[in-house]
Amino acid sequence: MNRYKKLFSTTFILGLGTFGSKILTFLLVPLYTHVLTQGEYGIVDLLVQAANLLIPLVSFGINEAILRFGIDGETDHRSVFTTGFTTIFIGFGVFCLAYPLVKFIPGTEGYLIWIYPFVLCSMLHYLCARFTKALGHVRLFAVSGVLGTVLVLGLDLLFLLVFEWGIVGYILAILLSDVGTILFLVFAAKLYRYLRFSYLKKTVWKAMLRYSVPLIPTTVLWWITDVCDRYTVQLMIGPEANGLYAVAHKVPTIMILLCGIFMDAWQLSVLSEKSRLERQHFFTRVFSMYQSVIFLSASGLIVFSKVITKILVAPAFYDSWQYIPLLIISTAFSCLVTFLGSIYVVEKKSRSTLWTTVVGAVFNVIGNILLVPHLGVQGAALSTALSYGLVFLIRAIHSRRMIPIGWDMPRFVFNLLAVSVQTAVMIAECRGWIVIEGILLAVLLVVNFKTLWQAVLQLVSHKKGTAA
Repeated sequence: MNRYKKLFSTTFILGLGTFGSKILTFLLVPLYTHVLTQGEYGIVDLLVQAANLLIPLVSFGINEAILRFGIDGETDHRSVFTTGFTTIFIGFGVFCLAYPLVKFIPGTEGYLIWIYPFVLCSMLHYLCARFTKALGHVRLFAVSGVLGTVLVLGLDLLFLLVFEWGIVGYILAILLSDVGTILFLVFAAKLYRYLRFSYLKKTVWKAMLRYSVPLIPTTVLWWITDVCDRYTVQLMIGPEANGLYAVAHKVPTIMILLCGIFMDAWQLSVLSEKSRLERQHFFTRVFSMYQSVIFLSASGLIVFSKVITKILVAPAFYDSWQYIPLLIISTAFSCLVTFLGSIYVVEKKSRSTLWTTVVGAVFNVIGNILLVPHLGVQGAALSTALSYGLVFLIRAIHSRRMIPIGWDMPRFVFNLLAVSVQTAVMIAECRGWIVIEGILLAVLLVVNFKTLWQAVLQLVSHKKGTAA
């Protein structure tokens, strides 16, 4: 199977499971916005984000090493899985002892008792899911994603509508869905066969931690880039404003889903590519297609941001639409940054991932402090967009030393300018904005059509060649 067919096939399989499952989560937004108040939704968002910060810290980032070491074929799978499992429980023990410090985390007041099981189950879920993928059970991984979302859906309906448990019901639904998914993967993928403490080797442990620990600051800094704007809005404006801002983040989630599905498949494909020259060609061709999809997705979401908001959220949250365009821009840059970050993964340049992320996090914190007092919630969205744009620019220049991707610069610049104009027109609600938005989307389709069509023809021709 050629590399393009393999990439398409893996993306398609992950898409059936991951996108199908995640879109159900996206469609739960109307339930959340009808059941929870703006203030409650803001609190829930901060609780989940706090847990997302704790997960890499408590686990020593070991789940980042599970896929990398599990897929390289050089380390015994039993050693990889057992090391990951043991590291998680050691970290959780330290986490329990650190309770006097943990209780000072902002936004967890009154709900800290739920953070502990939430973090543990999330870590074990990631461990099982990533190891299943490293074993090559892509279909099983996709099925587990669907199962997890179905469980969330059912439990949300039970806990929020029937029992009316509010914030606790929201957290408990995610926690129990993780438990269900863990049990499914343990038995369906027979992961219990790989938990062998006799295979716990010091050399493997050191190698995995040497890879994963430097990525912890990177993960924390990305968290700061993603979430510091929400804390700033919460502190400077209030929980109601943060509730609107949190809802606005849900629409760009569609792009994150597409990016996540593709990047999962992309990592599996590019890590198996050994030739440096072929890897360079592979990166260039795929990035050309990737950026077209990202900018077209961004353009379409900006055009329909009002409509999507009207359909998905309760009337009290409708004003959140005004923050969506800038958040879509920041998400587009985030997706491009993630792609360039795969170069650092391939080259095992954890330090490069770290220092470029530091720049983005510091810039975003300063931007929030300066812009939110003057521009309100819109200032937080602008700061996030600018910080991701800066990281993208730095990585685009720096990563060329490792894998020089060929850029179609005129097309890239046009795509960026087009969605930027769309953002400005939408936020300002200019006269005739619907016509302007529609024209720009149509032009973007024309400009990028050739690249996307060539990608389709290339895939078809490779399939025919393979069949012959």
